[in-house]
Amino acid sequence: MHPYPKWSELKNYHKAFLLVDEAHSIGVLGKHGRGIGEYFGVPGSQVDLWMGTLSKSFASCGGYIAGCRALVEYLKYTAPGFVFSVGMSPPNTASALAALRQLKAEPERVAQLQERSALFLRLAKKRGFNTGMSQNSPVIPIIVGEAEKAIALSQNLAQCGINAQPMIHPSVPHNAARLRFFISCTHTEEQIRFTVEALAEAIAQIETAIEA
Repeated sequence: MHPYPKWSELKNYHKAFLLVDEAHSIGVLGKHGRGIGEYFGVPGSQVDLWMGTLSKSFASCGGYIAGCRALVEYLKYTAPGFVFSVGMSPPNTASALAALRQLKAEPERVAQLQERSALFLRLAKKRGFNTGMSQNSPVIPIIVGEAEKAIALSQNLAQCGINAQPMIHPSVPHNAARLRFFISCTHTEEQIRFTVEALAEAIAQIETAIEA
């Protein structure tokens, strides 16, 4: 279980500020995709700052910080990222708003996404792949170790029509290179099963080539 509820308790006990980064949770966690707060049933007021991106679930660009009016006003006039930035463009704003409205109108998309993500993770673990600490997320890593292996796997999968980009040092630790798979609610069970099998074949081919 994620330690988030404990963090909230510690925040109250020590009278500290709590910031939650929802980059990989908003739009995907919770019954309606409202993120970590909904997933754990914690009122939004128990968190001082909610931060997230608009470039993933909301199909736009930029990000957001939400909190009480006084704290947000303070950040607007003191944080360099705000002082030297400009407002969002109309197209990006419209895209984010459209995504929010669709999410609110069609919560079944969230349920389907969660089902597809769980299927990918279950099949990957069944194959013995290293998925790190991934759980309840549509962003699932397959950790392979060497950077060269991750790059080769990405190229092999691309030939099968699968787009899975490698992550290598310094974005991840040495010898922890990986591919990250982004599951969406529009992926079918057949596509997910095909991807896991293609990944298994590609890994086997590369390991055979290394041994030779």
